[in-house]
Amino acid sequence: MHELSICQALLNQVETLATQHHATYVSRVTVRLGPLAGVVPELLQHAFTLAREATVAAQAELLIEDLPIRVHCQTCGAESEATPNQLVCGSCGDWHTELISGDEMLLAEVELEVSAES
Repeated sequence: MHELSICQALLNQVETLATQHHATYVSRVTVRLGPLAGVVPELLQHAFTLAREATVAAQAELLIEDLPIRVHCQTCGAESEATPNQLVCGSCGDWHTELISGDEMLLAEVELEVSAES
């Protein structure tokens, strides 16, 4: 399950941000995940629960926002959404397309809690 190592790297970034902003804890982490990223959302949720223990995000909630697959058609120039197993142009139906998005995992937002004394 490579989702665990992904979560560990994600939490390293979160802990760095928490330290930079003098946060006492993290309450929410939001990631944006494309269907071609090679990450199973359910496994990512489970791995996050394991990886967050003994970190500043020990009680944090993980929100996963789905990103669409978008392609650019090299024939007609249109940009359109596509499905994982059919990366064809939504405008002209041609298969000469270039992937624009849908294969990424992005750390979108970290909700930090800072004590009033900081």
